[in-house]
Amino acid sequence: MKKYGFIGTGNMGYPLLVGAAELSGKENVTYSTPFIEEMESVKAKTGIDYSTDTAALAADSEIIVICVKPQMLKDVFNDLSKTGLRGKTIISIAAGVSCATLYEGIRQDVRIARIMPNTPAMVGEGMSCICFSDYSGGFDEAAKKDVTDLFEKVGKVEIIPESLMNAAICANGSSPAYVFMFIEALADSVVKYGIPRKTAYKLAAQTVLGSAKLVLESSDHPGALKDNVCSPGGTTIAAVEALEEWGFRNAVMKATDACYEKGVELGQKAKDKS
Repeated sequence: MKKYGFIGTGNMGYPLLVGAAELSGKENVTYSTPFIEEMESVKAKTGIDYSTDTAALAADSEIIVICVKPQMLKDVFNDLSKTGLRGKTIISIAAGVSCATLYEGIRQDVRIARIMPNTPAMVGEGMSCICFSDYSGGFDEAAKKDVTDLFEKVGKVEIIPESLMNAAICANGSSPAYVFMFIEALADSVVKYGIPRKTAYKLAAQTVLGSAKLVLESSDHPGALKDNVCSPGGTTIAAVEALEEWGFRNAVMKATDACYEKGVELGQKAKDKS
């Protein structure tokens, strides 16, 4: 069984921590954060022990999972510099931070995987994009499986080149927020007509869930699935016309542009601080 060490246990770190415990057993997983209250809370919920010494945690782990914001990486690098990491696998979910920046910050002979997961991992329906670097000889199939097995515990995975990782932030990392906004707006729009709030959220959320499943399991293009709902002269095509009039597609594309640019900016800041 592999030994996992987690640095950070937030919205993404926590489900991955639980997934690692299912893979390797609680005795082979530990974690560290700057906040003792947070670690005590996680231990109470999971029964997994924590460490107050990040360097010791790293020394005792084969796979180190960095689950912190980009602006916290400098402190992580300082902690990791206190111990030998040669031959270990480093997994980072820090948005926008390149494998090169991670390697330069760690400055040791390690394998590095850069991942873009998303918060639906909290309910086992995450979508994680994985990039395997070529540093330190790269990943053999066994090392790749160690990484993909972990993220498959919380959803689906897709392996992509690093050149597409900032785009992946737009497609899966940040986009749950847009979906939640859509669900909220759709619910608001029917509450206005008298549907109770709780019922409105259920109608909207289940419809998004079912529609997404249909896209994944059908061989039809999303545009064709949309056309299937739009009866000639009906209610749906009238609604689609209004969405087009008010710039629905353009708003999504502009959101993607803003997200992409911020990812590049965060990556540059992390590089400058490393």
